Amino acid sequence: MALIGKEVAPFSAMAFHKGEFINVTEANFKGQWSVVCFYPADFTFVCPTELEDLQNQYATLKELGVEVYSVSTDTHFTHKAWHDTSETIGKIEYIMIGDPSHVISRNFDVLNEEDGLAERGTFIIDPDGVIQTVEINAGGIGRDASTLVNKIKAAQYVRNNPGEVCPAKWQEGGATLKPSLDLVGKI
Repeated sequence: MALIGKEVAPFSAMAFHKGEFINVTEANFKGQWSVVCFYPADFTFVCPTELEDLQNQYATLKELGVEVYSVSTDTHFTHKAWHDTSETIGKIEYIMIGDPSHVISRNFDVLNEEDGLAERGTFIIDPDGVIQTVEINAGGIGRDASTLVNKIKAAQYVRNNPGEVCPAKWQEGGATLKPSLDLVGKI
């Protein structure tokens, strides 16, 4: 199922955030930009490197009006235990959602049913709760969170400038395109 342009499906889950357990639903993704980062499991190998890298971009993403949510099929209790025992994960300031029911992972089509674990999926969601980008990596391939900054800026630009699109490798302030019949075959 193609998720681009679709509103996030309903869910309710517990999360660990800043020393507390909180409830998160699809409504949390409305009214601001959101990044949802699925990963296979707590207490593993590649996952903490990705989550730390995401934390390293968190302040920049917050400046852009973005909230970050990490999600695995572990429980919110496991997230707390990992946060409390790992120096790397202890740095995390964003929300860590538990998805032991697999509802969220299925909603985002990243659940590996055989393993019961989420694939490495990254989603950018606009303030209307609509998915704008999807990236899914194989389990052994870690992600680079710095690429999210430019993707967010491009998504925000396109949202704020109807009729314009961002070409490959677009950087903030760079030239955009206005799709038209005159451009067909000229790029």
